[in-house]
Amino acid sequence: MKKSFKTSLIAFALTSVLAACSQTTDTSTVTMAAATSQFIEVTDANFAHAETARNYRNWVALGANKQITHMRNLPPRGKDAPTVQMNDDTLYSVVIAEAENGHIKFSIPKTDVYLAVQVVTEGGHGQQYVVGEGDYDLPVETDFAFLIYRTGVEKGIEAARAAQDKISDDTFKFNTYSVQNYNYDEVEEWVSKLTAETQGAVFTYTFPRTSDGITDRHQWNLENANGWGGSSPEVNVANLYSNSVMLDGSKCLSTTFEDPESKYFTSITPYDSARYLMPGVKHVSSNTWTVNSDKTVTVSFNCGADAVNNIDTKGLDFSFTMRYYGVSQKVIDGKINPEKTVK
Repeated sequence: MKKSFKTSLIAFALTSVLAACSQTTDTSTVTMAAATSQFIEVTDANFAHAETARNYRNWVALGANKQITHMRNLPPRGKDAPTVQMNDDTLYSVVIAEAENGHIKFSIPKTDVYLAVQVVTEGGHGQQYVVGEGDYDLPVETDFAFLIYRTGVEKGIEAARAAQDKISDDTFKFNTYSVQNYNYDEVEEWVSKLTAETQGAVFTYTFPRTSDGITDRHQWNLENANGWGGSSPEVNVANLYSNSVMLDGSKCLSTTFEDPESKYFTSITPYDSARYLMPGVKHVSSNTWTVNSDKTVTVSFNCGADAVNNIDTKGLDFSFTMRYYGVSQKVIDGKINPEKTVK
């Protein structure tokens, strides 16, 4: 087995890393006006592709188009993170590889922690989501695929890192992806505009698996802006995500709900208004939460260290995302809605 590339992501200005990836020539200097004229225009029709290209680009800067790139710690807070709304309950390992004959091949090693692989197309679709040990040969509808390995930290960070070390990247065709020529400042402006649109109401993701599953282009754009790389819900396999509205961080708030009975685990993670993780703020998950005597679960926000399952956002306004890993049918049916009952 080829030794996996190991890298630690620390909180640093991502722009300095991305600058190293920019293309220059020795014979000429391209003016800003000329460069701008060559950009692909961002539109409603191609926003999902543009946002996907932005995420691919961010991970290219970290080497994921050359070999598997491991995050050895939980994601950076704020915009130092390479992807919007990263989950705070697993470690990430990422591959960007060329599909061969319309398929992507990979393996998941045997481990004693949660380990899943999601295959994200160039259109932003999580076309495949698989959990558990095995060799996989799966179709993908675009020329390149972005593979997200999510490794659970339920047994501690060292156990998660040990599981990452078992992942092989021998089956991938690397070094052929080219960063797409969008103006990524413009893409970021679209992201900010679309994210702001959803802050006044509870937002639930659908994440169609393939391009032909899109029934509402604007909804799909909102999903990519708020949580690129999410999975299409599948009972007992893939995940369902939903966001709360923005909440007042100066108040003690809580939500109580029936056990979601996710096959793997459930988590509740707070985010800032731009949908990034918050400095010094931790998530709560079913791996560790306290259950009430009636078997319901209460999660508190800014209610003090003694409050049950308290999440302290340091007085900052926030929204939170529910993640159901291996979602149950009752959650898919809308019978559990913690994001709608917080008060």
